[in-house]
Amino acid sequence: MSKSNKYIVIATGGTGGHIFPALGLANYLNSAGFNTVLTSDKRGIRFIDNSLIKNTKIIEGTSLNKKMFISFFKIFIAILKSLIFLVIKRPKFIFGMGGYASFPLCFSAIVLRIPFIIYENNILMGKVNRYLTPYAKKIFVAYEEVEGINQKYNKKIVITGNILREKILNFIKINEKSNTDTVISILVLGGSQAAEIFAKVLPSIFIQCKKNNMKIKIFQQCLPHQINQLKNTYDKSKIDYELFSFTFDILKYYKSTNLVITRAGSSALAELLNCNIPIITVPLESSAENHQYKNAQYFNKKGYGIMIEERNLRNKLFDLLHSIHEDKSVINSIKQNQNKHTDKNVFDIINKKIINLFYES
Repeated sequence: MSKSNKYIVIATGGTGGHIFPALGLANYLNSAGFNTVLTSDKRGIRFIDNSLIKNTKIIEGTSLNKKMFISFFKIFIAILKSLIFLVIKRPKFIFGMGGYASFPLCFSAIVLRIPFIIYENNILMGKVNRYLTPYAKKIFVAYEEVEGINQKYNKKIVITGNILREKILNFIKINEKSNTDTVISILVLGGSQAAEIFAKVLPSIFIQCKKNNMKIKIFQQCLPHQINQLKNTYDKSKIDYELFSFTFDILKYYKSTNLVITRAGSSALAELLNCNIPIITVPLESSAENHQYKNAQYFNKKGYGIMIEERNLRNKLFDLLHSIHEDKSVINSIKQNQNKHTDKNVFDIINKKIINLFYES
């Protein structure tokens, strides 16, 4: 089959939880000789390193909100653009990675009878994927315990594991970080919603750690307008720190840390799990259908991390950090549990399952 006939569209939502697996999948399919195009909205496109992914297209979806007429109009326009795009390109297959920006492409695929697979990496399946489930050829899931799939579609389920970016898979192979560090190197991760609460709450807790003679170093992701304020706060307290905004080189920080404080977005958790970095999760209370709580709860149950609900952050985080500082067995136990899980073989599974489906379609 010529490469021109091996045309695949990857339709993904615009958040990191959707876009990062899509990037990993696109890189894999490109390396396997497929001609892939990645579609997302404007939020998703900003995450893409153009040196790695050449073919992208913006197709704006939208969620349904109080302004229902505007929402339906935007969805109609997005579907119309998707239909035109698919009629011209006529891909052999479509991957729907979840998120409302993936809906117009997948809905258009139903209309045009183009087969598609959906992928879910949250513990609670998202609304768009739940709607698309009856029409999907297969349902790929990261975890066996995924919720929200009607039992009558169980035969469609394939447990692939987490689809990871190539650089994360490569990092897994070389990460042999020692568990005996005397300094707690804390990486604070989060987009706009996380950065606001973390910038308000965490500095005072880190200052308290410093006053209690705890050896800590802080790597904190923040918004550009927060940098000066955080810099002044940490300078006055003589805390060892580094501040950064969005970066394509997240591995720089993964290599430098032995503990992460983060929201409970699926992709971030999957990367940290596979990189064997202990996690403190603070799920976003306003996340759709409270799915981040489900993710954090699952990781807490498995021993992959420790969950602190946002309302308890001020009261519980210092005590937790102090116990970790005094007793490294807390971190070591998490790392041992994480080591029981691996997604190293995710693309071997994809090769066996997806490529066969591709040729059958």
